Amino acid sequence: MEKMSKTVSFSSVSSISNLSSLPSFNSLPASQLKQTFSQSMMEEALESAETIIKKWDPNSQSYTTIISMFRNSRKEAKEFIRCIRDLRRAMHFLVSQDSKSDKLVLAQNLMQIGMSTLEKEFFQILSSNRDHLDPDSASGHSTISSNSEFEVVMENDDDDVEDAALKKAGESISQVEKASALVMSDLKVIAETMIRCGYGKECIKSYKLIRKSIVDEGLHLLGIEKVKTSHFQKMDWGVLEHMIKNWIKAAKIGVTTLFRGEKLLCDHVFSASITIGQSCFNQIAKEAGLNLFMFPELVASKEKKPHHERIFKLMDLYAAISDLWPDIEMIFSFDSLASVKTIILSTLKKLKDSIHTCLKEFEVTIHKDSSKELTPEGGVHKLTRTTLSFISSLSEYSRVLSEILAENPLKRNARLLEYYFTAPILEDEHVNNHAFSVYLASLILVFLCKLDTKAESYKDVSLSYIFLVNNLQFVVVTVRSTRLKSLLGDDWLTKHEAKLRSYAAKYEIAAWTNVFASLPAKTSTKLSPEEAATCFKRFHASFAGAYMKQSSCVIEDAKLRDELKVSIARKLVPEYRKFYQKYLLMLKQDRNIEMLVSFKPDNLENYLSDLFHGTAIISGSSHSASSSLSSSSCCSIGCVKN
Repeated sequence: MEKMSKTVSFSSVSSISNLSSLPSFNSLPASQLKQTFSQSMMEEALESAETIIKKWDPNSQSYTTIISMFRNSRKEAKEFIRCIRDLRRAMHFLVSQDSKSDKLVLAQNLMQIGMSTLEKEFFQILSSNRDHLDPDSASGHSTISSNSEFEVVMENDDDDVEDAALKKAGESISQVEKASALVMSDLKVIAETMIRCGYGKECIKSYKLIRKSIVDEGLHLLGIEKVKTSHFQKMDWGVLEHMIKNWIKAAKIGVTTLFRGEKLLCDHVFSASITIGQSCFNQIAKEAGLNLFMFPELVASKEKKPHHERIFKLMDLYAAISDLWPDIEMIFSFDSLASVKTIILSTLKKLKDSIHTCLKEFEVTIHKDSSKELTPEGGVHKLTRTTLSFISSLSEYSRVLSEILAENPLKRNARLLEYYFTAPILEDEHVNNHAFSVYLASLILVFLCKLDTKAESYKDVSLSYIFLVNNLQFVVVTVRSTRLKSLLGDDWLTKHEAKLRSYAAKYEIAAWTNVFASLPAKTSTKLSPEEAATCFKRFHASFAGAYMKQSSCVIEDAKLRDELKVSIARKLVPEYRKFYQKYLLMLKQDRNIEMLVSFKPDNLENYLSDLFHGTAIISGSSHSASSSLSSSSCCSIGCVKN
């Protein structure tokens, strides 16, 4: 405090010139000053000032031992502020009359004492009311009037008037909020008074000292620490993922509460001088702001060629900073804080580039996939699961990716895409998703082409179609059940469901045509017993062969599995039943009838119902037919050989 007093005394040597430079009185002609402030008023102001100001002068006999004027008696505090303001007006009057007047020297000395007292009060209020001046409280008082409540009450000592003024901050103001508003009002009236009297620097010194420590401590509590670049570059990605998650939470609080609250408080306290307020906030927040946003800058710089799986954390980081940008622009709006916005914009640009690289890298990964491993049952491939999981996750970041791809779209075959895909119009969306929808459609097309290539690796054509059916069904179900549906549209789904039915139909042809063809044509003439027996043998052989081969296949989607079994049964069972009923009586006299006619129509349905589970599962109702299938196969094979 002693050092603080010396500062005031040293700087107040120029108080007369400071006063004369202020526009509020300097612009008034001497004649008007005489009219607004008479000789008697000046003398009365000096006399009152000497009594009131010296009461708080440690070197005066009338010095009070009370630590804080504002805490002890708000009435005396108001009186002191009024006294300082009157003294200032008296000094202006004396300067206009006689700049070498003894009374002016007295007034100057009283002003120095008064400023020293207010500086101490300012420091005490700041240091003893940290809880009432925390950033959260300041943010809550963003609606406080720019006119000081303290100043409003200066003209009336009634406490009811003071309470009425505080209602500006809200009718339902709580006791805590009221206390915060009072503290902010006290700081504002002191700052205004000191600035108008030419002691702004002394005011800033105390304010910056305390508030900077609060901001720095706030960042520390949020887990924001300086990280050495060399140490950061060696960090494992798993560690960085956890740090990114924590940083996003901390940044939201840091910007919307810590910095925003500090900006509002600074603007409120130093509303008398925008220049001083800017300078003060710059000294408090610049270093802390750079420190806060250094982490995402390091992440963006580190991930110049990131693996595509890292895209989601990079997009989380990009989205978090983008969401905070309006607040950042408002908080760091001064030219002196441009370096904070510069590093943030640089980070966003680097993150965009990294995300764009991830998208290209993922597509290249699909193109280059050369794994020969295929599911023996024709089931869903591992590549299908991982690719659709990745793509469906991308769809949750439509806002980020729409923005990035709109600015820098990936190169595509425009004619092919125009034929293949028409992006849906999303009327309820705030973001233009066209570029992103086109990207997703083209990416799935690249993947489906890769599936076609893998299907060719199956030696059995029917199994290749089972593979395509399973994998395309997985794609369609994933699209229908995720945000991909709204991005790709109903037209896309309709086209690919039609493609799915086409694959299923081609599977039936490849797998069951020989079985269908083994039965006599509808237009054929009545068969002889020998021809009927041969036809039964041919049907049994072809069905047994198809069943044994197809029972090893699997269709993973239950609904699709049932639909395909029903489709096959509807084509096969009615035709076989007609043939069975027409020629069974003709062959009753044959001693080998049980070997010739081993399948009843109902048993045929049971066999078909057991298809596509990956193994030949014989239901209870068809268990007796199991041995028949095996024996008839042997018999039929023998007939074929003959």
